[in-house]
Amino acid sequence: MSLIIPMVILMQQRMAEAGNPEDTKAMQAYMKTEQPFYGVKTPERQAIFKQAREHTKVSTFTEYSRLVLWLWSGENREEQYLAMDAAEHYKVFRTREAFNIYEEMLLEASNWDTVDKIASNLIGGLIKEHRELEEKLREWRLSENMWLRRASLLAHLKHKAETNVPLLEETILMLAHEEEFFIRKAIGWVLREYSKTDPGFVSDFVANYSDKLSALSKKEALKVIEKV
Repeated sequence: MSLIIPMVILMQQRMAEAGNPEDTKAMQAYMKTEQPFYGVKTPERQAIFKQAREHTKVSTFTEYSRLVLWLWSGENREEQYLAMDAAEHYKVFRTREAFNIYEEMLLEASNWDTVDKIASNLIGGLIKEHRELEEKLREWRLSENMWLRRASLLAHLKHKAETNVPLLEETILMLAHEEEFFIRKAIGWVLREYSKTDPGFVSDFVANYSDKLSALSKKEALKVIEKV
């Protein structure tokens, strides 16, 4: 039997033991979901993951893949959080080969708490290193799945000076007409982050396309610039 199965079971057991029913209700209400929660907050979840790492060593890409996807398929939301924790932690396995794992997670993600982390922390890093993957962003921005369209923006979030500006600009203008809050917020967020690298570009972009960008996107985009 794979050692990864006991590792996952250990985390599930510890999460069940640490769970708080009142926190469960609050977490479901905050995320507006009926998906079950254990009711375990981030510090406790991180401590459980640390204990699991001490219990089992993940030494191959296959083990990494199994760990991440088995956790991701868990019934409770915190198991998905643990899947993302694991995906990030084992940096040696965050290779081009891992993109399929992260895309599978993204396609099944259903809210900002999972979508944003997968897009910016996992997928974004691989796209920066493997520019052929930008074709996926072009595909996602045309998707009927709003979360994929949001991901096509947020994958640029941490690229800083290595941002593919023409692609980002093109994607923003393709999605700027949308009334969906999460798209408008993502446009403003990614522009705000890039303004820390090139404030002049962002300032000019917002001015030049003021008639296309929503008030929310413009407000978010200029937050850092206006503080200077």
